[in-house]
Amino acid sequence: MKSRQPNVTQFLRFCAVYGLLLNSLVLGQTPALSLSSNFRSKGDFERQMKELSNWGRWGTNDQQGTLNLLTPKQRFEATRLVREGVSVSLARDVEKERSGDNGSPFVHSMDRTGTNTSGFSCSDTFMVSYHGMVHTHIDSLCHMFHDGFMYNGFPQTEVVSSGARKLGVDNLKQGLFGRGILMDIPALKGLKYLEPGTPIYPEDLSAWEKQAGIKVKSGDIVLIRTGRWARRAAKGPWGDKWAGLHGSCAQWLKTRDVAMIGSDAASDVLPSGIEGVPMPIHQLCLVAMGMWILDSCDLEALSVAAKKRRRWEFLLTASPLAVTGATGSPANPIATF
Repeated sequence: MKSRQPNVTQFLRFCAVYGLLLNSLVLGQTPALSLSSNFRSKGDFERQMKELSNWGRWGTNDQQGTLNLLTPKQRFEATRLVREGVSVSLARDVEKERSGDNGSPFVHSMDRTGTNTSGFSCSDTFMVSYHGMVHTHIDSLCHMFHDGFMYNGFPQTEVVSSGARKLGVDNLKQGLFGRGILMDIPALKGLKYLEPGTPIYPEDLSAWEKQAGIKVKSGDIVLIRTGRWARRAAKGPWGDKWAGLHGSCAQWLKTRDVAMIGSDAASDVLPSGIEGVPMPIHQLCLVAMGMWILDSCDLEALSVAAKKRRRWEFLLTASPLAVTGATGSPANPIATF
């Protein structure tokens, strides 16, 4: 019989793990697990599309998704966050000129003015392709597909030339009304803004909770500040790279049962770092979890207001245009302290 020789590498690894566990027991702490280490490939993404799925959770015909987590009781409790009656808009002023990161300028034309009519009124026309990186908007659950399907198993063929027959923005017609939480990641890191392409990991979200002394809970609306607009003012348009959430943050959001996620950019970090998956947060949120998204918010004024009050929670309200079958809508979210 051959004697087994000790494997030094395995022995040292055992000692390191044992030491971590022993230290945790002595200090009464649980060792931190890195969610990002389990999300590195397209295979990991595909696995999480199944593991994080909320399909059928609220019934086979559900079109509300995680908005079901925002109950009437939670809406009422959110009103108690209003102590001063001070409101802050989270909408970016519409941009009418084409720029490096605005490929679809907002078109505002005047039909009648005070100088070209003898009538008693004036009027104008709006035209905008709002999905993108500049106009503040809501993504409805029909905005993204995966393998031919949308949230809750509805086939992508439900979206036709006349609009979406399922999961359109009209499912949010009654409006968003709940507890909003600002997670100011540049402030966490002692920065004015994050540089383009900087990923935000689950560990960052947990670190912000600890620093801010606030815990994200079921039904919350979470807003992620990257400092995108402050950086744009200082250095110009971002181009094709964006700071944002790494795909592994989807599991963190599901664990907290967040009702809605928002950002001052695209929510996703771009490039995603996951080959073959350009926007994992969008697909995992919209398709797997049924979690609505607020894109391209301007969170600079909110950051100032929150820092001044040292309050990172507030009443958040928003509503889409009542367009049946739309894939989303321009919006003006309002935070009220």
